Amino acid sequence: MRSPEDELTTLYEEGLLRSLRCLESGRLMSATSEGRTIVNFSSNDYLGLSRDETLVDAACEATRRHGAGSGASRLISGTLPPHKALEEKIAEWKGTQAALSFANGYATAVGVLGAFLSKGDVVILDKLCHACLIDGARQSEATLRVYPHNDLNKLEHLLRHYRERLPGKSRLLVVTESVFSMDGDRALLPGIVSLVEQYDALLLLDEAHAVGILGSSGQGLAEELGVEDRITFQMGTLGKAVGSGGGYLAASRPWIDLLLNRARPFIYSTAPPPAQAAASLCGIEIITSPRGKELRNRLWSNISRLTELVGKTPSSAIVPVILGDNETALDTSLALLNKGYLAPAIRFPTVPRGSARLRITLSAGHTAEAIEGLHENLPESP
Repeated sequence: MRSPEDELTTLYEEGLLRSLRCLESGRLMSATSEGRTIVNFSSNDYLGLSRDETLVDAACEATRRHGAGSGASRLISGTLPPHKALEEKIAEWKGTQAALSFANGYATAVGVLGAFLSKGDVVILDKLCHACLIDGARQSEATLRVYPHNDLNKLEHLLRHYRERLPGKSRLLVVTESVFSMDGDRALLPGIVSLVEQYDALLLLDEAHAVGILGSSGQGLAEELGVEDRITFQMGTLGKAVGSGGGYLAASRPWIDLLLNRARPFIYSTAPPPAQAAASLCGIEIITSPRGKELRNRLWSNISRLTELVGKTPSSAIVPVILGDNETALDTSLALLNKGYLAPAIRFPTVPRGSARLRITLSAGHTAEAIEGLHENLPESP
């Protein structure tokens, strides 16, 4: 029988061993690690709302009124006023009949795909979809097919193939992120929407890295492109730009009713703390306000500044620096840390072998000086 030590040794030799780093929060976008102050370029807190006093106050007030925990699953007695208010706000924001929130984004993906798909259905994913979407599709027992990243010709081929062969009651679902989490590029959403409609399929759009960043009210890429009313399932997270934690699905009322009856991570988990829901609600209210627009403008100014320095086209708050092998990525990340910049090395299986990278994420809270200092210490991509 193999020992855990053997597996850990293999991971170490392959440059894939991971460990936890504890950060003591400091000011916005800075932290203390092992006694030194570093600038954080690894957080998905794109608008800097996680430390916003308004969100903190909302979380504290919800804790005082409703307690530190929810005490039960949502279907037993765990649904509290902050959960209900949050879901009503999400549905209003997204322009849908209803919404359902989950403890985190991973639980959302696994819950949604498991609830809506079963044996005999087909789910088609972009190759670069996040692990949570892949895991949810696999666990659903539906037939899983993958198309090369943003290859609409292959997507159409798969849609045509399965539409001609699927029984009438079987579901055909396309899944894509709007902004891809490791490359920071965008889905070819108008083309995907047209193909889904042409072949009478369903579409799940994960806006995790676009919520709060794209669109006039921060809804995401679908809003920016004006196709939000053509998306069957609008999924997103509340722990990135929104500044709190959790995930959600916004859709028509029948789909949401089915979801709360079928989603195992929702049914069999204690409800998120009321403080989390209250802070999420507050984060959305800020995102949809004039202040939210101001924060988005500040973020995009920072994105433009860094992408211009590194010679890339601004697309999202995620700026990858591809280095190739694991050792180079790890060494470069460590060298940056020693200079006072946290930019993590991302390796297989998160990204394909041979594409290890630094994944730099920008926030409205970064200063011009911090961005320029990071750039001065970055290697050139091979």
